[in-house]
Amino acid sequence: MTQALNNTSYVELSGDDLPAHCPNPAMPIWSSHPRVFLPLDTHHEAKCPYCGTLYRLKPGAVVKGH
Repeated sequence: MTQALNNTSYVELSGDDLPAHCPNPAMPIWSSHPRVFLPLDTHHEAKCPYCGTLYRLKPGAVVKGH
């Protein structure tokens, strides 16, 4: 899991980081909220309903199905 900064901040996920959840391990404990699992949309993105952090799947990441 890597943090990338552009005009907006987002967290890039690899296939190994799935299922996506927030808060992520890089977030400070004082700003935590209840853990929520985030379904990725058709654009491979999800936004946390608590803190608004955007999660994106890295380009070319392999998603293992079940």
